[in-house]
Amino acid sequence: MVEETVTTGRRKTAVASVRLRSGNGQVDINGRSLEQYFPLEIQRKAIFAPLEKLGGHSRYNMIIRVKGGGIEAQAIAIRLGLARALVENDENLRHDFKSHGYLTRDPRKKERKKYGRAGARKRFQFSKR
Repeated sequence: MVEETVTTGRRKTAVASVRLRSGNGQVDINGRSLEQYFPLEIQRKAIFAPLEKLGGHSRYNMIIRVKGGGIEAQAIAIRLGLARALVENDENLRHDFKSHGYLTRDPRKKERKKYGRAGARKRFQFSKR
């Protein structure tokens, strides 16, 4: 039986489910390769930052399902899910990841629109006459 760890990462409205298995470094994101889904190198570096602390990502295969939000929020959600999966496998990594901010969930969300207003805080145009 293949041992795998399944964790969830979130940011804004993006939700990522990360399945981490021992393997040779294959990454599958919503049925596409990493380079197809995240064309920018900076996004790929953000995702694999927790694995770079361990010395490369060739030890694990990842199956990632992500939805909602934008590309950047999805990348950070995947990073959180990946860090949580690695900590679940090895509890000694928790302190290192916590100090680098990989285990911190970004709680900021879009504020809801209020009644009597044009947006969350913006007011309708005021006319004196």
